[in-house]
Amino acid sequence: MTLKDKVCLITGAASGIGHGIARRFVADGAKVVIADLKLDAAQKTADELTAQGPGTAMAVEMNVTDEAQVNAGVEAVVEKWGRVDVLVSNAGIQIVHPIEDFPFADWKKLLSIHLDGAFLTTKACLPHMYKAGAGSIIFMGSVHSKEASPLKSAYVTAKHGLLGLARVIAKEGARHGVRANVICPGFVKTPLVEKQIPEQARDLGLSEEEVVNKVMLGETVDQEFTTIEDVAEVAHVFAAFPTNALTGQSLVVSHGWYMN
Repeated sequence: MTLKDKVCLITGAASGIGHGIARRFVADGAKVVIADLKLDAAQKTADELTAQGPGTAMAVEMNVTDEAQVNAGVEAVVEKWGRVDVLVSNAGIQIVHPIEDFPFADWKKLLSIHLDGAFLTTKACLPHMYKAGAGSIIFMGSVHSKEASPLKSAYVTAKHGLLGLARVIAKEGARHGVRANVICPGFVKTPLVEKQIPEQARDLGLSEEEVVNKVMLGETVDQEFTTIEDVAEVAHVFAAFPTNALTGQSLVVSHGWYMN
């Protein structure tokens, strides 16, 4: 399975998991679009990955909650490379509060980035995939697409929602050769997760060490964080898989935290 010369748009790709997926795809010869909120960060990543090769990368500024900007970004990709073969909707944030203290504005912000972002990028890419008769759409879910944790009402709701959206895309896209999948990582030690450790320690009345060992890794089989490389390999499998056999499926990558 290869992504050589495939055009792959990855949101939130200037850092964290998105950056790792972009690196993996470029290493396989793909043409990767680094779509990020900050154009300078996206351009820096694109330059870095292009220098490493053998694939290449371009940068696109994209606020995934802005329909006009999403559409313009996708059109820029099509203008340069002629098509979009793979979409990885990865951009996301985390906000934690008890439900009774959860600001409605924060609830709407988180859901917009995760759900509106997945919808808008999918909507913009699908016509090009339908025209080509093939495509892969991958959403970055979470173990929280399957499970719940205290303080994460908005995040859990959003990640559950991605499963439903992917399943609809799988059914609508099948006759056009477009498949859809969700990756569900456990805790990956990215800046997003690093930020959660002191927040959860405060809100749960635990030490930071207890948050890591009991809350984040307590249900794993080996007390290990999932790595960015783990997630990137799964993204590569979904993106490069040659048939519709896996469409509509999600895969949990969590060191055994959640098993289904």
